[in-house]
Amino acid sequence: MAVEVPRNAGKARSKKSLWLLIGAGVALLAISGAVIGALIAKDVIHVNKKSSVSQGSALGTASGDSSPTSTSNSSSSATTSDSAISTPKPIPACSTSDEIPSSAKGTWMDPTSWLDMKDFNCTFTSETIGDLPLVGLNDTWDDSKRPNSNVPALNSSFGYGQRPFRGVNLGGWLSPEPFITPSLFADDIPHEYTMSKKLGDKLAPTLEKHYSTFVTEADFKAIADAGLDHVRIPFSYWAVKHYEGDPYLFGVSWRYLLRGIEWARKNGLRVKLDLHAVPGSQNGWNHSGRGGKVNWIQGTDGAMNAQRSLDIHNMLSKFFAQDRYKNVVTFYGLVNEPSKNIPQEDLIAWTKKAIDIVKGNGLKAVQIFSEGMRGLGAWNGKMTGYGNSVVIDVHEYTLFDPNTIGFKHTERVAFACNTLTSAIAASPNPAMVGEWSQADTDCARWLNGVGNGARWNGSFVGVDEPGCATKDSQCNCDMANADPSTYTADYKRFLQQWAEAQMYAFEKSSWGWFYWTWKTERAPLWSYQAALKGGFMPAKAYNKDWDCSKGVPTGENALYG
Repeated sequence: MAVEVPRNAGKARSKKSLWLLIGAGVALLAISGAVIGALIAKDVIHVNKKSSVSQGSALGTASGDSSPTSTSNSSSSATTSDSAISTPKPIPACSTSDEIPSSAKGTWMDPTSWLDMKDFNCTFTSETIGDLPLVGLNDTWDDSKRPNSNVPALNSSFGYGQRPFRGVNLGGWLSPEPFITPSLFADDIPHEYTMSKKLGDKLAPTLEKHYSTFVTEADFKAIADAGLDHVRIPFSYWAVKHYEGDPYLFGVSWRYLLRGIEWARKNGLRVKLDLHAVPGSQNGWNHSGRGGKVNWIQGTDGAMNAQRSLDIHNMLSKFFAQDRYKNVVTFYGLVNEPSKNIPQEDLIAWTKKAIDIVKGNGLKAVQIFSEGMRGLGAWNGKMTGYGNSVVIDVHEYTLFDPNTIGFKHTERVAFACNTLTSAIAASPNPAMVGEWSQADTDCARWLNGVGNGARWNGSFVGVDEPGCATKDSQCNCDMANADPSTYTADYKRFLQQWAEAQMYAFEKSSWGWFYWTWKTERAPLWSYQAALKGGFMPAKAYNKDWDCSKGVPTGENALYG
């Protein structure tokens, strides 16, 4: 029986088929989207953006103040290219005490025990690199910043050797020194070793409060605002390692070091890491943790402590070889101011071993070794074959040497313009000046050690007469320890030109410089911050009122009254 088909039935079936196809397509897209979303959430699929990635875990942050421009999925994953990052994850809440494994409670891995949570990641993680914890690090960073328009952003080459760097030390922060922070060394405590034993249970809260307050994020911003572009951060071995019998506060300064690096990054500042104290003490001075004997390389336990310091560099260099540090940690210091009494050949052997370890772990930062107060000429032919990958660090002060401490103002400026410029230019290796200051005396309280006097006024042990030019009662320390508001205009003029002369010398003859130091409690001639405030430092380090090319005044009264 034939059935008559309506004339529009074919069109109806075609429309129905079309709608079925559309519906199936929508369903397929929904399923695909759900699958892709799940894969992204699990970090199987990554989303490409413009910034470099971190190797930090997917951790939370206490402040929530993290840049969205750069994140990653795992600390232990391989580094990625500058163009690939993972999707930022939701910020989880801080870990509670119940969420901390019993094995980590109360250790440097436990964020619930921290005094200061600002800009720290407060989610627990057990992940480590080089046996050093990542706890406290945030997922994200941004290497697009620069401190001023005269230098490139962090993610561009700085041009070392062609462009001078200008930096400042954060001395006395993670490696406290009596003359910088005398409040920590009350009752004539000579060094951190004795302080640690004396404070006992009060050590942790005392030092963590110091780490938290002495240098803050505002300091890094002020450093950048001053026209500086680098910071040198001294730290001690007990930031990362504890040995039997050590009284030091272990591990707490480690996360403050890491946070400091992030604050430097945030302000476009490049970092020189500086191991300021090694096991056994490299020089027997208070900044090495314990004054007295040198027991590193030489001494009863010298060989053991030399190996311990190499082991520490093995840990540190593995950690800082992470991709997240390649643009910000550009200098890596091996050891600060080793004693000149250590046989040079032994020091060279240790230095070469350290260089090989650090390089072998993939750290790209330029490695820095100290001239060890021997003079640059002592290193002729000693550390060859490294090119620009290894730089020698010299510290320039005129106030510890009896031949230069008595300089008059014009003599001091001329010494910088002429002698320092030519001496550093003759360095057998690329050079940097890791420390210098405006101080023209050694009068700052406890500069030469707690309870020790000064060469300037003749009160230093073993000095027969005052060191100043007149060699009489005029050689007093009143001005050096006075409030800068009491300085005369002539003295301020000298101090600024003295600084500018040194800047000129170091920029002309070396890769650049780090002033010692950024701030002090009561030693203004050692404080870049105090000099800025007092009006005897260029407001911008790259814009000086005077330099040596304009000629040094020929008479003491020509410039200084």
